[in-house]
This record gives sequence, structure tokens and C-alpha cells, in this order.
Amino acid sequence: MAMDTEAMDAERIPARPRRLGARLAVLGERDFRRFFIGYTTSLLGSSMAPVAVAFAVLDGGGTGTELGWVMAARILPVVLVLLAGGVIADRLGSRRLMLGSDVLRGLVQGLFAALLAAGHASVGAMVALVAVWGIGEGLFMPAFGAIVPGLVRREELLADGNTLLGLSRSAATVAGPALAGLVTAVRGPAAVLLVDAVTYGVGALALAGLRLPGRPATAGARTSMVHELRSGWSEFAARPWLWITTAQMGLFNLLVWAPFLVLGPLTAQRELGGARAWGLVMGVYGVGAVLGGLLMLGRRPGRPLAVATVAGLAWALPSAALAAEAPLPWVVAGALLAGVGSAVCGTLYGTTVQRWVPARLLGRLTSFGALGSFVLGPLGLAAAGPLAARFGTGGVLLLGAVWQVAAGAVVLGVPAVRNRRWDEGPST
Repeated sequence: MAMDTEAMDAERIPARPRRLGARLAVLGERDFRRFFIGYTTSLLGSSMAPVAVAFAVLDGGGTGTELGWVMAARILPVVLVLLAGGVIADRLGSRRLMLGSDVLRGLVQGLFAALLAAGHASVGAMVALVAVWGIGEGLFMPAFGAIVPGLVRREELLADGNTLLGLSRSAATVAGPALAGLVTAVRGPAAVLLVDAVTYGVGALALAGLRLPGRPATAGARTSMVHELRSGWSEFAARPWLWITTAQMGLFNLLVWAPFLVLGPLTAQRELGGARAWGLVMGVYGVGAVLGGLLMLGRRPGRPLAVATVAGLAWALPSAALAAEAPLPWVVAGALLAGVGSAVCGTLYGTTVQRWVPARLLGRLTSFGALGSFVLGPLGLAAAGPLAARFGTGGVLLLGAVWQVAAGAVVLGVPAVRNRRWDEGPST
């Protein structure tokens, strides 16, 4: 596999934009192209599902607190299985784990759709189903982080591969929420979840057809999972740029994103026009992410983590607009800019991890990064409703917006983040 050592040759990563044909050369890689098509299809359904789940709860008479519990039930299992998923991905290979995850999630969404259509989806049943869904996601995430270098054999195309995968996520978030809002309003949430189940099947078929290189033999006897986790943690802790940005993302999910996801649809239902309005907000967020991805295609800023941190400040805008009780167009504008920032941040951060982390550690270090990013998310989702009831929706959202700006300023002050450059040699 091309990415096998501590770093790749920095001179192979161009610093200037290239022509469109060169930027899309990664699609000439057979396995990447196949994965890209299946993953994009699966993402379309996945981006539709949260809107359907949210309004399945609310349309069934659920409160903001109950919505928070359902959403937390999806995230908590992700947190619990992430580390195991990282070890399994490093041991068995990412493709097998991702294939099993897609099959599991497809079955869950099909059952969820059937229960909703039959009128038997109580809040307790929703909690149980989204928890199993979360297990599948927790296994998929570290495997996804580790598989990309194997799909892109020409290492100089790795960043473009990450950009295109980010663009597929962004495009799905454009079409998904907007389509989900429309379908939910016309046909109900069950139809949306059925579509999601089918798209997971498409993703599984794409994974089954990959021809990835065999995994290198491991010298010596295989160690225990606990030993491998300890080894992975030592490697993670030895990279300040990695654990500092992970801590920032964890607090972002607690204080900014979780309240936005719970209180946003609640505010939309009460004040902005319901499911269609919220679908518009999240759809425009996706438009911004598409624009951000197009902006990044073929571009390599000299200090990727510094640029990523600045771009992440835009996440404060939609929460601030909701906190200020701004009209829908202002919320949409904030979501657009936040989407641009999310694409820039995600592309640069993901490529930085894959560039400076050895392939043999990618599964575990990705799982530690994802765990740190999501571990506080269930608390934020569960607490958003009760805190809004006590302190007001605007107060909770405003706190998140202020925190995002302050945290970004602090992280930019850390030399390990601010000064990491594309042209550096391998280092921690």
C-alpha cells in the first residue's frame, strides 16, 4: 500500500491549484471510483434519515427532551464501540468491517420503517433501533478513516480523494435533508427510512466488489486487544496536534452541535415553518459544504490545521442566528457559511491525519480521535432540551456560538496546531 510509513513525500503534494482534469485524476483509480459511487449513494440515505427520525418523534407527540434522548441513543453506542472498531479494522481490514456495518444498518432502517408504517414505533422502540444503528456507525467510522489510503494507490492523489469524498458528503447533505423534509411532509418518515435501508445495500455491494491489496503479515504473535489499545493510545498522546484538535471537536459537539441539532428542529417547528424549513436549513448547510469542497479541490494551504481551525469558526453562525430569533433567511445564511467552513475543516483535518499517521495505526488513532470527538455528544443531546426549558432556547444556543469562537482562538494559539505545515517531514 502506498501510504505505509510515518509520512509521505511532501514534494509530491502540490501547493497550487491544478486543472480540473488533474484534480479529478483520482477517479481513475478503480477501487476508489467504485467506493466513491457506493459511498455517495449510501450517504444520500444517511443524510435523509436524521430529519425523518426527528419528525417521527415530534409528529408522534414527543417533546424536545424525548427527541434529545432518541438522538443520544444513536450517539452513545458509537462512542462505546469506536475503540473496538479501530482495533478490528487494524486487525482484519477495513473493508470487512464496513461491509458488515452497512448490512446491519440497512436491516435496522428497514425495520424502523416497517414499525413507523404500522404505527408501532414508540419512543422506546425508536431508542432501541437507533442504538443498534449507532453500533453500526461506531464500527464503520474508524474503518472508513483507515481504508482511504488503500483506495488511492498514487499517494499524491490522497488529498484529492479526501476532497471528493468530502464533496460527496456535502452533496448528500444538500439533497438529503431537503428531500427528506419534502418526503416527510408528503409521505411520512417511514418512506425516508425505507430509502435509507436501500442505499445501505448499494454501499454494501460496492464494498463487496473492492480489490484491495492483501494486508501485510504481522511479525510475531498477535497481541491482545487491550495491548493494542494501549499502544494506540501512546501513539495518539504523542501527537499534540492530534489530541488538542480532538478535544476541541469534543467540546464543539457538546456545546455547539448537539444543542443545534436538538433545538434547531424544535425552533423550526414552533417558529420557522416545520420540517420543510429545517430541511431547507440543513440542505443549504450542505450547499455551503459543496462550495467549500470545490474551493479545496486541488488546493493545499501551507498550514492546514491553522486554516481548518479558522474555517471551523463559521459553525457559530447558525446557532447565533437562532439565538437571536432571526428570520429564516438569516438562519439559512449562517448555515451556508457554516457548511463552507465544515468542508474546509474536514478535508484539511482528514488529510493531515492520513498524511502524518502510519497506515498500521490509522484504525486505532482514528478511533481515538472519533471517540474524543463524540464522547460528550450524547450528554449534549440529552441535556439540550432540559437546559433550554430552564434557561431558554436562545441562551443555550448563544452559549454554543460564543464557545466556538473562543475555543478556536485558543487552539490557534497552540504552536503544534498553528505551525504544522505541509512541507514538514514526519514528526509528532
